[in-house]
Amino acid sequence: MTALNTSLVFKPIFQERIWGGRKLEELFGKNIPAGKRIGESWEIVDRPEVQSMVRDGPLADRSLHDLWVNFREEVFGKVRDTPRFPLLIKLLDAREKVSLQVHPAEEVAESLGGEAKTEFWYVAAAEPGAEIYVGLRRTMAREQFEHALRSGTVAECVHAVPVKEGDAMFLPSGRFHAIGTGNVLVEVQQNSNTTYRLFDWNRLDDTGQSRSLHIEEALQCIDFNDVRPRPVQTDGETLVRDKLFEVQKWDLDSSREIVPLGNFAIVFCLSGTLRCGDADFIPGQFFLVPASMPDRETHPRGEGTSLLRVTIPV
Repeated sequence: MTALNTSLVFKPIFQERIWGGRKLEELFGKNIPAGKRIGESWEIVDRPEVQSMVRDGPLADRSLHDLWVNFREEVFGKVRDTPRFPLLIKLLDAREKVSLQVHPAEEVAESLGGEAKTEFWYVAAAEPGAEIYVGLRRTMAREQFEHALRSGTVAECVHAVPVKEGDAMFLPSGRFHAIGTGNVLVEVQQNSNTTYRLFDWNRLDDTGQSRSLHIEEALQCIDFNDVRPRPVQTDGETLVRDKLFEVQKWDLDSSREIVPLGNFAIVFCLSGTLRCGDADFIPGQFFLVPASMPDRETHPRGEGTSLLRVTIPV
């Protein structure tokens, strides 16, 4: 195969969560299982335990890992060599608060036997009064924070950030965080599944049990100098540019090349309808523009069309 003439669409993988809801069906028409609390839709994933599968076209039913190993240049172009596709992209629906958690940095992850994780959140929808919880409200020592955890007062230490549709937050490893009630987020993250849960708002599961916590591990990961972090502030298209990924938001009022030939991009339709190649996309849909795809123009099909573009720095 020398070139791919169409964008790649993957089948979403739905994850039931105690804090999840039904907004992915309501907002984006996702065909989620009936009667289930779906907290996460894994849209682009290459993990040993779960794989994105191409929905249709010449590569239908091939896994993302298969593409990464066997069609690297045609699909992804010149990218850093890693054992697996380096990103994991999700939609999150928090009907209730998500647990307060943290992810390790590289050096800590190695000592704990986990994987490093840096993340980015984009608020696709938010109910009035919605918040996210990120970092410390005030400077405090590890011992003070641990005492708050043990005494059940840790919620008083957490920095609450009011959010609305269109807000964004960068979450480097070591920044503890939680999603508040009433948020639907796009999450772009390092390909990792290591999470250390600090506090679950004293919640019980359906059997009356508390969820397991990972306090000792989490305390080794937290950046205690991370006080009152602010949401992303930008007056341009770039929301975040990190060594792991770059995310831009485009308000698409005319046709535009999504990414130069020889490079790939993952696109999420935020609003309106957009066309790329021979396919139309509506809000809630992701697609991957392969590096070898000749027609790379993205066209708005009406007013108010916007998208997120995710790329990997070379």
